[in-house]
Amino acid sequence: MEKSLIQEILNKLASGELNEYTVNKEDFLEFRTELVKRQDFKHFRGIAQHGGKVTYQYMEKPRS
Repeated sequence: MEKSLIQEILNKLASGELNEYTVNKEDFLEFRTELVKRQDFKHFRGIAQHGGKVTYQYMEKPRS
């Protein structure tokens, strides 16, 4: 997965254009690497799914 695509997805989640996005197991490390670089990192919630997939959502309030 390309960094530009990851940034686009994260921006769409933050803007509300996407409600959630599911990342496959093989793309998880690349996706998370880009996610933790963001200033609003704590607004993202990752929900583990069966088979190593993670569904990300953007929350109004940051997690603690």
